[in-house]
Amino acid sequence: MSGDAALPPKTMRLRYAGRCRICALEISAGTMAVYERETKTVVCLECPPNPPLAAPAIVSTTNALPLEVSTAAGPEPQPEPAEVFTGVAGASAKREYDRRKDRRQARIRDDHPYLGKLILAVSDDPQSTRAWAIGARGEEVLGQRLDKLTGRNIHVLHDRRIPRTRANIDHIAVCPTGVFVIDAKKYQGRPSLRAEGGLFRPRTEKLIVGSRDCTKLVDGAHKQVDLVRSALEDADLEGVPVRGLLCFVDADWPLFGGDFTIDGVHVTWPRRALENLMKPGPVDDQTARHIHRTLASCFPPA
Repeated sequence: MSGDAALPPKTMRLRYAGRCRICALEISAGTMAVYERETKTVVCLECPPNPPLAAPAIVSTTNALPLEVSTAAGPEPQPEPAEVFTGVAGASAKREYDRRKDRRQARIRDDHPYLGKLILAVSDDPQSTRAWAIGARGEEVLGQRLDKLTGRNIHVLHDRRIPRTRANIDHIAVCPTGVFVIDAKKYQGRPSLRAEGGLFRPRTEKLIVGSRDCTKLVDGAHKQVDLVRSALEDADLEGVPVRGLLCFVDADWPLFGGDFTIDGVHVTWPRRALENLMKPGPVDDQTARHIHRTLASCFPPA
């Protein structure tokens, strides 16, 4: 008889897919399961443990009394929740830019078989196409800054699709003060708040960037905030503060101050945006993780 001790089963996250020895169901890689090291087989957590090398009990048949055998195996280990895919900042905008650029190049080559390469070499993409690349870059820059906050009770999502639409949300940040819905913009010029009317006309506020009226961006931020707030309410997470934030990357901000709020939406630049996320608040990290996972499910990667 060998003196080597039998290796006990080990509950672990599988590196490779396998099939349960008991119920024959496929177990995917990354799933918590029981690995039986003696037989190099796996058993899913839903099946009862059945160690292959358990020694049989010896019972005397003389004046034998029934033996009480305890079958309690202790609490069943719960599988850890799967990691949340945070998304890739600017991914959908970059895909749209590539699609438009490839379509233009194919059209020019088809229309001009002999001069197509020359035309493409001496001409640029139209501004409507370049805007997608510029927007993607702005999202990437802000996304990199947000990712550096991970681990400070701040959890982020990038480039999330709004279900049943072609629109997306650039960034969602869950932090101690609640949830920020962040729209990244890479515009030229200085953002400013312009108030009109007052004495004899209703007072209105406009978001001006350089000389452009960009007030429609505020309306878009409100729509995104309403969608995120509704998703939380549907998940019984009502009461969590949700705020809109317009973040202009590389804009002409003044040396001191410059950020402002218009119709409840904060307009600012990346560093000031990150300062808002790091403020202390009532949302603990466990709740923040739950909110983060809920929103990741409601708004999948774009």
